[in-house]
Amino acid sequence: MLHLSRSSGFRSKTPALGAALLAGSLLLPSCRIPCLPGAEPAHSLPNDYNGTVTADNSAEIGFEEFFSDPMLTCLILEGLRGNQELKILWQDVQIANNEVLKRRGAYLPFLSLGAGAGMDQASRYTRNGAVDSSLTIAPGKPFPAPLPNFLLAANVSWEVDIWRALRNGRDAAALRYLGTSEGRNYVVTRLVAEIAESYYGLIALDKRMEILDQTIALQEHSLEIAKAKKEAARETELAVQRFQAEVRKNQSEKLIVRQEIIETENRINFLLGRFPQPVPRPAVEFVDLNLRPLSVGVPSQLLQNRPDIRQAERELEAAGLDVKIARARFYPQLVITGSIGYEAFNPRYLFTPDALVGNLVGNLVVPVVNRAAIKADYQSANAVQLQRIYDYQRIILNAFTEVINRVSMVENYTQSIEIKKQQLLALEASVDSASRLFQAARAEYMDVLFAQRDLMEARMVLVQTKREQLGAIVNAYQALGGGLYQHANYESVTVLPSEPLPAAPDGGEVVPVLPEPADPAGPLPMPKAEDRKNPVSVEVAAEEEETGAASLETNSEIPVRVAEALDGEEASGDEQALMPEMAKEESVEE
Repeated sequence: MLHLSRSSGFRSKTPALGAALLAGSLLLPSCRIPCLPGAEPAHSLPNDYNGTVTADNSAEIGFEEFFSDPMLTCLILEGLRGNQELKILWQDVQIANNEVLKRRGAYLPFLSLGAGAGMDQASRYTRNGAVDSSLTIAPGKPFPAPLPNFLLAANVSWEVDIWRALRNGRDAAALRYLGTSEGRNYVVTRLVAEIAESYYGLIALDKRMEILDQTIALQEHSLEIAKAKKEAARETELAVQRFQAEVRKNQSEKLIVRQEIIETENRINFLLGRFPQPVPRPAVEFVDLNLRPLSVGVPSQLLQNRPDIRQAERELEAAGLDVKIARARFYPQLVITGSIGYEAFNPRYLFTPDALVGNLVGNLVVPVVNRAAIKADYQSANAVQLQRIYDYQRIILNAFTEVINRVSMVENYTQSIEIKKQQLLALEASVDSASRLFQAARAEYMDVLFAQRDLMEARMVLVQTKREQLGAIVNAYQALGGGLYQHANYESVTVLPSEPLPAAPDGGEVVPVLPEPADPAGPLPMPKAEDRKNPVSVEVAAEEEETGAASLETNSEIPVRVAEALDGEEASGDEQALMPEMAKEESVEE
């Protein structure tokens, strides 16, 4: 506590002594901050996808234009409105937003108003009681016993944010808010892909039912021929029974496929947040169904288009600020408290000038003994930061691998479909030949049976391959970051800031401005392509090099963006006067 003294002897000595204590309290903690390890460098991000690059990128195309199916578009839009998981994640975004609002007020003074009333009766045989009995309010009028007390006062408390710990906490909360928003956007892209994949799977099941109906009709025709030949004594009962068994097998298979259709429809209904009901879909030639050609762009665009990468980036920036918050605990903390109000034993004297009371106290607290907890928190914060670095690198590696796998899957399955179509033409011709030869008694029933079975299996495999190809296209579109940008009729005009808390040009205080809450029915508004900035590499701060604090390795291979704008905010004049480096210079000059 700091008190003023009326003694002339202390008037000249107290400032010098206070300055020496302040300089010592600032110098000692900075000399004992432990050194922290940095992150290992990562591999460089390739410039192409195994030699493939394109000028355009499918991720920048809205899903209405990419899928070009009104029924599928309606299902996706209904899913964005009704999916319960998105609603849960929207509340997570609101919680993160409220955390920012809470942190914004932490570094401002706290003001409270209070009123109180009480009564005190001191013993006559105590010092307080003896003093009270000898005092009078006015000549011949003693203090009442018991003594009432009435108080009306305003209290203020302010922790001076010398080392930006509170403002760094606010900035970290803002970054986590943006990270939570990106996490929800990633779930949006997965939801769009899962609805589309289930939708095409449902059409594939319809095609399987059609193939089974065609196969059953073909086999029933062969069964009638076998019965006629048996009646003409040109065939045995064995042929009739084999054809009959094949018909029954495929009729049983239809029931299994029908159950798969019900489950797939209900899966789509669940994603849309509604109870089971039929899902509308067009009657199209499934094998000839084609989507928009994929454009992969360049690998660096993944850093802009993938919401999970952006989320990891925000979490990394927030973890870097957490290290600075833990570091600030090594330095002194200044807390100013005060109060002013009116106090009297009688309410009629409460608002008189003589009833005015007040106090102002400043506390400067320096951690000296038992600093192990502070060191442990500092090292733990650095460990979390290293985890976020490696998680960021892992997510980039996983995103690049997903694009490679799914794009190659699209290419290979497309070529496989063309070959299977040729196989199907040959099998259709063989079935026709076997049927005509069987009618002319120039082929055995087994030839017809095997030909029909091979044809049905080839058709089923072709449908399944086509389903896998469409699923690969959908997942490749999602892996590139597609599924967020919608048509102009649905596109939101609100843009999240790419750098949430830029430094003010005059070095003053910057308050994070959060976007207005978006409609929870759809994806959160995303920055347009021209508004985005490429991530920059981490730079090692000179202060961290001198004190051994954790710093991210400057790496041109995997770009890792740290909130440079947050670090670059200039301290005010009062803050600079309390920094360790300035204290060292002042002590040298003295």
